[in-house]
Amino acid sequence: MRHYGKTADGNSIEEYTLRNARGMEIKLITFGGILTSIRVPDRNGRHANVALGFGRLAKYEAEHPYFGAITGRYANRIAGGRFSLDGVEYHLFKQDGANSLHGGEVGFDKRVWAATPVDKGVELSYLSADGEEGYPGNLNVNARYSLSADNVLRIDYSATTDAPTIVNLTNHSYFNLMGEGEGTIYDHILTLNADAYTPTDAGQIPTGEIASVAGTPFDFRVPKMIGPGQRSADPQIVMAKGYDHNFVLNRGGLSDGELGFAARVYEPRSGRIMEVWTTEPGVQFYAGNVLDTTLVGASGRLYRQSDGLALETQHFPDSPNQPGFPSTVLRPSERYESTTEYRFSADYPG
Repeated sequence: MRHYGKTADGNSIEEYTLRNARGMEIKLITFGGILTSIRVPDRNGRHANVALGFGRLAKYEAEHPYFGAITGRYANRIAGGRFSLDGVEYHLFKQDGANSLHGGEVGFDKRVWAATPVDKGVELSYLSADGEEGYPGNLNVNARYSLSADNVLRIDYSATTDAPTIVNLTNHSYFNLMGEGEGTIYDHILTLNADAYTPTDAGQIPTGEIASVAGTPFDFRVPKMIGPGQRSADPQIVMAKGYDHNFVLNRGGLSDGELGFAARVYEPRSGRIMEVWTTEPGVQFYAGNVLDTTLVGASGRLYRQSDGLALETQHFPDSPNQPGFPSTVLRPSERYESTTEYRFSADYPG
């Protein structure tokens, strides 16, 4: 652990580094629970940081597209910035047009988390007070980051509340398996374990439909390059300026809390592979549609549209207003638990 810097309002921020014997290295900070660096080997054993991000705390404090952060109390969008629970309507901060996004104006991505070293990792904790960003209940949240000997980054989330509330947590890392700042993700080959996705309206709020991916650019059941679909004329792609959609994961036969395969990304030049396994019912595939050249990354290179992709494991967007979606309600007698693993490897020659 080392001192990373001080926030504008004087809070001290720490950086933790996790390493294994194979040379994989993870760096994270207590501001937003942000993963600032994920260094993994390619097929020739050369290591590179595959996570987009910055080199200074001030950059993370300024407006940015949630690089590496924990997003909550509710990841993704809530329509109109409002929802009803047990007959009471709650109003949230709206910073995504008419909608609330990733927890509001000061979500978990901008909060200072307490850190405790644990076996093979670090556990972050935060108390989200009743009424914070409009959400009910005092919510105690924990996020444990651990790194295994076989290059698996695991995040275990848990939360308890003293009043009925809603919870949906994820990590918003952007990945480029060629290396941060090395170009677009158009040639990355993606597989998604999803027969269906949730179409959205012009505000990127789900319509409530669970639509088949068959015959659409959203069909990643067989591995394919991202670029052609990202540039397609499909109305859903055009409205969102690319992929920014929730996929309904195939979890048949799995019990609640059991890890299931969600996604696989392969980068042919480096040979790097990342698999995503999760207990969640959905994953938001976001292809970095609004990255622009005002963002300078840790390597000093400018980020452009589609220079990174996010695979945000989650419950579905706007679930509190969509009775047909899996519930995100948490009650005082319950415990929220969610786990996601990012499994890194490479197609080593021979």
